[in-house]
Amino acid sequence: MIVFSNVTKQYGKQILFVEADFQINPGEKVGLIGPNGCGKTTLFRLIAGMESADEGDIQVPKKLSIGYFRQEVDEMEGWSVLDESIAGSGELGNLHHELEALQHEMADPEKGDQMDRILARYGEVQERYQSLGGYTLESKAREILHGLGFEDDRIDGDVGELSGGWKMRVSLAKVLLGQPDVLLMDEPTNHLDIESILWLERFLKDTRCTLVMTSHDRDFMNRIIDRIVEIDGGEIFSYTGDYDYYERERNMREANREAAYARQQAMLAKEGRFIERFKAHAAKAAQVQSRVKRLDKIERVELPRTRKVVEFNFKAPPRSGEDVAGLTGISKRYGERVLYEGFDMMIRRGERWCVMGKNGAGKTTLLKMVAGALEPDSGAVRLGASLKMGYFAQQSLDLVDSSLTVLEQIQRDFPQEPIGPLRNLLGAFQFCGDDVDKPIRILSGGEKSRLVLARMLFEPPNFLVLDEPTNHLDLATKEMLVSALQNFEGTMLFVSHDRAFLRGLANRVLELGGSGTDHREPVQYPGTYLEYAVRSGHEAPGVHD
Repeated sequence: MIVFSNVTKQYGKQILFVEADFQINPGEKVGLIGPNGCGKTTLFRLIAGMESADEGDIQVPKKLSIGYFRQEVDEMEGWSVLDESIAGSGELGNLHHELEALQHEMADPEKGDQMDRILARYGEVQERYQSLGGYTLESKAREILHGLGFEDDRIDGDVGELSGGWKMRVSLAKVLLGQPDVLLMDEPTNHLDIESILWLERFLKDTRCTLVMTSHDRDFMNRIIDRIVEIDGGEIFSYTGDYDYYERERNMREANREAAYARQQAMLAKEGRFIERFKAHAAKAAQVQSRVKRLDKIERVELPRTRKVVEFNFKAPPRSGEDVAGLTGISKRYGERVLYEGFDMMIRRGERWCVMGKNGAGKTTLLKMVAGALEPDSGAVRLGASLKMGYFAQQSLDLVDSSLTVLEQIQRDFPQEPIGPLRNLLGAFQFCGDDVDKPIRILSGGEKSRLVLARMLFEPPNFLVLDEPTNHLDLATKEMLVSALQNFEGTMLFVSHDRAFLRGLANRVLELGGSGTDHREPVQYPGTYLEYAVRSGHEAPGVHD
């Protein structure tokens, strides 16, 4: 279907692909991986025809329809969420809105003299629209938008009033609704909660489209993809299987290559010693020359490119009292929307509570009330003795100084610390080499998240309140963070849509009910996230497998 032959691509001095070959077959579900800057987005753009190769050939059939979801929000205003989704869904969306325009023209008495042309065009459009299944388009759009977390009032509301994250969901709905032959998806789960991620998993598993996607969610990749394509140092490697299979195979390949490198280095050293020892001996001259020529012809084995994950031993936090936070008789509502009504909860030292609940159930509201960033309507939040709280939310990203570099910020935060431990800290959060000299003002959202978490955990508080701490983090950083927090001796209250984070850390689960007329009392599970999933029969509230 899609074939890359000897493709070379570079930007200035940065070489992305060197005579790269690979093929994507119809119906495959491909996970595209590689370090930041390796060329994943460029590969998407090459397939979509938005860029061309410097050398080589890219074959994409002309009749192939391609849907491309990327981390950019288009201008959206003037329409409802439903109409915006339909309008951007490709040919069907265009036909849908042309039919509406033609119907308006047919009802316009001033266009009576053009009625023959309008009716003829209406018949053509209607036939094509019907053949593509257009009369189910609106119901499909609503189904997709519901799956992505939209309630009916939002679906029929003004798209221009949505936040950037919700507009990103609309962009995703457009691509899914278009049912293209090929889906290119760049981090589709970034702005989704766990309920929407689980819905999207089922949608993508069931779709007949060919899928190529990037994702920092290991579970998401494992459940959907059947092939991994890795970009590494200008080359493209393919592995048939899921992400876990790829990781095993890559580790085995690297181990074999390291062993081959060690054997060759030992042989070269031995031959080098012989040549050095006998190069001045006339009787050995022929042997020496023979060995020199043989060594010149040997293809050298190179060590595999390793992506070093810096480990960092975080300091132990000071000990808190046994009762960390107590919520008594908490009530909170927004207008008619009831989130909490007489809610009681006790968080004790060493507990790690993950908060689960559908969109709008009050997860962030709860964390804000515990952190003191929001007052309940009634009731009280009491924090325990000897408590040092660390609160991470998206607003935390604004607390760094945009005029400083990454290293300057950390040095200002911890002026008494030697440079070595601070660099190790930044390395653990993937700020390596020249990255530490990046101005904070140019950092991406994910980079800012990493910096804020690094600052918080260098001298860790004994009570962590974390609202979506893994948003935008890559797999390596997430795994490092889970590993570090597994040894954390304090208490945690957090919201996350990353199942590896939930499995690795939660030893208590708070499941929130709905809001408004759908409101029900929160349920507290005194066990791990895995035990919660087994006992409740679902991975998130309202999502049944």
